[in-house]
Amino acid sequence: MGHHNLGVFPFPWLLLLCLVSLSAAKFVVEKNSLRVTSPERIRGTYDSAIGNFGIPQYGGSLAGMLVYPKENQKGCKEFSDFHVSFQSKPGSLPLFVMVDRGDCLFALKVWNAQKVGASAVLVADHLDEPLITMDSPEEDGSTATYVQNITIPSALIRKSFSEQLKKEINAGEMVSLSLDWREAVPHPDDRVEYELWTNSNDECGFKCDMLMEFLKEFKGAAQILERRHYTQFTPHYITWFCPEAFTLSRQCKSQCINHGRYCAPDPEQDFRSGYDGKDVVIENLRQLCVYRAANDSGKPWVWWDYVTDFQIRCPMKEKKYNQDCAHSVIKSLGLDIDAIEKCMGDPNADSENPVLKEEQQAQIGKGSRGDVTILPTLVVNNRQYRGKLAKGAVLKAICAGFEEATEPSICLSSDIETNECLENNGGCWQDKADTNLTACKDTYRGRVCECPLVDGVQLKGDGYTICEARGPGRCNVNNGGCWQESRNGRSMSACVDNGEAKCKCPPGFRGDGVKSCEDINECKERKACQCPECSCTNTWGSYDCSCSGDLLYMRDHDTCISKHAGAVKSSWSFFWVILIGLAIAAGGAYMVYKYRLRAYMDSEIRAIMAQYMPLDSQGEVPNHVHEDHM
Repeated sequence: MGHHNLGVFPFPWLLLLCLVSLSAAKFVVEKNSLRVTSPERIRGTYDSAIGNFGIPQYGGSLAGMLVYPKENQKGCKEFSDFHVSFQSKPGSLPLFVMVDRGDCLFALKVWNAQKVGASAVLVADHLDEPLITMDSPEEDGSTATYVQNITIPSALIRKSFSEQLKKEINAGEMVSLSLDWREAVPHPDDRVEYELWTNSNDECGFKCDMLMEFLKEFKGAAQILERRHYTQFTPHYITWFCPEAFTLSRQCKSQCINHGRYCAPDPEQDFRSGYDGKDVVIENLRQLCVYRAANDSGKPWVWWDYVTDFQIRCPMKEKKYNQDCAHSVIKSLGLDIDAIEKCMGDPNADSENPVLKEEQQAQIGKGSRGDVTILPTLVVNNRQYRGKLAKGAVLKAICAGFEEATEPSICLSSDIETNECLENNGGCWQDKADTNLTACKDTYRGRVCECPLVDGVQLKGDGYTICEARGPGRCNVNNGGCWQESRNGRSMSACVDNGEAKCKCPPGFRGDGVKSCEDINECKERKACQCPECSCTNTWGSYDCSCSGDLLYMRDHDTCISKHAGAVKSSWSFFWVILIGLAIAAGGAYMVYKYRLRAYMDSEIRAIMAQYMPLDSQGEVPNHVHEDHM
């Protein structure tokens, strides 16, 4: 099959055996016409194999002059290092660059030529063999950058033809030629049938990323073409079967369903951790059944909504690639989950699955199409598309499939926008109380589900099932999603505008603050108005308390006092009596203290003076000092 990749992931030995078993099948190289207009000696039409990267001009042609560099003839190095430019001068024909096959990737040769101005690249085969498809490589980080940025067309030519071209160029002849893609896609009628061989695995590297980006980018155009019956689209998924001798092996059990009949490679190429290949097969099967259910309902374009939403909501890297997440997407789009599950059948049954069996049969080439072995693969009017999987390039290929003068206006204009939010709100969140408050945003590429900005407040959530106001001012937007109610001109709210998404029932109420807040009966629960003279009446959010007789209720102290002024005066008299009594008591205590202090001081003075002189009332104090003996 030559130098083309066989999928978005490396083929393990097991799956290679499965593919070899399809020996009756064939791989068809998609060709375009290469016409030499001069010199006369080699004038004529030749076949060339369209490269599976870059942007072929489907439905059109491109004329130019061929050059063959004297240095860096394989194009594996930067042409700028050799001070070479292929930029055509104003008014002159575009320059096509011919490089030799070998030593580096096809895509790198084309990229190096594009960077210095080449309009197209012809790769000269170095073997005498039938034409093969130049596929983009299994990209790593270094190649992913430039493969995505290749925008010029490329083609592989046979060795014998390239030698004729080189001979003329070396002889000083000007070689003029044109690449013609007008017949690359059949265009029999006013409707285009196309199919996309895809995969739900989102962890297979650059090609998976490219596929996922294309699905989101092309969805809007695909849906408008389908809605207006310009096209008939069918998705397909590649599976392989496990040889009977290996159905009980660990590899087959982890990669296959239905006892080895339908398999996919392990996403991480690690049988001990992460997701298994059978997880991918089951989700592929689910997506096929989503298409069938949508088609049965007359809305086959809903498949595009499901696969793009599943990518966003259920990625492998977030461990959400599972049945529960898939069901939430299906429900948001209004599809019949029971019908889809019935279509999928039992993955553990030791029997054929009708849906996947059809897919394996469709994978084998019929007529001019050939086998589908490259993932992703687009087939337009039973002809495999070659080139970059990008919106503009694919739209050109589809439009090339219409019979002349029957092309829809979408093919004659770049304006192909449609409002995806008008039906089922695009499967996004919507405030049921406010039809204008929605997370659905119509875009050129389709629609996205993003929580809106309302009155300066950014709603937060996943955009599909929930959007709620958070931060300052949140209570101004739908009351922050909290409970609120008005009665008799009085409004109560559970929204707490403190910068947090918090709902709390106000005083006098209890509840979750979101769905309900119920009035507390303070009288019945004996929370207030409990004095003996009190009479309690419950109100909404509060209570009324009255006192018997001429008493007045003091709410802060939950007590009753008399309303009459005399009572008040008596109370003040009693207050003054107490105050005067306290003052007298304090004065008496002070006098006692002063008397005791003075008596104590007198006794101390008397004692000191008695040591030096006898008092009238006191005898002579004996002298305790001993006299010296002479």
